Amino acid sequence: MLVSMLDNDFYKFTMQNAVIKLFPRALARYALIDRDNREYPEGFAQRLRSAVDAMRELALTSEECDFLEETCPYLDPTYRDFLQGFRYDPSEVTISQQGSSLSVEVEGLWYRTILWEIPLLALVSELYFEGLEAPRDSDEEVLARTRKKIEHYRHLGLKVAEFGTRRRYSFALHDKIVDVLHRYGESTFVGTSNVYLAYRHGVKPLGTHAHEWFMFHAAHYGFKVANKVSLNNWVDVYRGDLGIALTDTFTTDAFFRSFDKMLAKLFDGLRHDSGDPIDFAERAIAHYTALGIDPHSKVIIFSDALDPEKVERIVRFCSGRIGMSFGIGTNFTNDVGLKPMNIVMKMTSTRTDDHSSWLPTVKLSDIAGKNTGDPDMIKLARQILDINA
Repeated sequence: MLVSMLDNDFYKFTMQNAVIKLFPRALARYALIDRDNREYPEGFAQRLRSAVDAMRELALTSEECDFLEETCPYLDPTYRDFLQGFRYDPSEVTISQQGSSLSVEVEGLWYRTILWEIPLLALVSELYFEGLEAPRDSDEEVLARTRKKIEHYRHLGLKVAEFGTRRRYSFALHDKIVDVLHRYGESTFVGTSNVYLAYRHGVKPLGTHAHEWFMFHAAHYGFKVANKVSLNNWVDVYRGDLGIALTDTFTTDAFFRSFDKMLAKLFDGLRHDSGDPIDFAERAIAHYTALGIDPHSKVIIFSDALDPEKVERIVRFCSGRIGMSFGIGTNFTNDVGLKPMNIVMKMTSTRTDDHSSWLPTVKLSDIAGKNTGDPDMIKLARQILDINA
């Protein structure tokens, strides 16, 4: 069901490159989390298993490699050569089903397993809706709605990217949606997180890093310094490129305590992914101002469950105060008249090498319902970071 090695979010490749350079012996475990506890039909695990096994045939083409060289010069030739030789190993993925409950887990070297998350989520979503006997809006209705959305954002003078691979309705519809965004968005549509669709439609692949980057650092360096060490390591690899910092792995409170003047100047801006966006923007503006940095020189990428109404509310607050851009996911790629899935796949534990012990990893979102990981470790992290429950 996946047609390309690049049918994945861009930040998976940028993080993979960084892991190869800094943590080549680290191991990781991941697990699927279905926040809605949906019921999966009989035989779903077998269909997913077949789709995963087929991924072993995927390989980067020479044309796709040329695209990376042209659009992503910060991914050096060594990494591009590595990616041309990379093959998915389905034995790293364990899939089981008990009744209507689905379990998906991944284990292996971090630099390899890091690429599984987004394709697995996309496959689960597509297979689920493929087997769902429920009427949905036609492609024509969905694409007309997509055109209306991007033209609305264009009239507002915004910068908008598509971030919806993980919970898309299907690859085929995703492909059509990016085409509509590209054709009617003009300068408003700045690109997509899906690298294959960026290649296919001649737009820019977008992304930096994800929560797992910070979760790994917290497990191995400690919660107190996790944000700072994570960002410094990112700078060491990318030397000023890919300069948007994710803020909410251990709550925004903890992030801003670590985001000192040096880091605030090194990074072009911030990504908001949970909690109230207006409150976040207000705090970001205040933080930059207190550091003597003009907020107009920085940007916030808003990416948390956006729809036109929420975007307009953000625009009204941020206009003339700080730069802004928007990464819109499920509202683009799974707005078909059915309730989209609310699934994620998170790192659950990690080891520095074969001789070390597994360490649990956690995420402390600004929204309690998005916390992931061992409850005792979450409690410990909150104590260490002085975060109220």
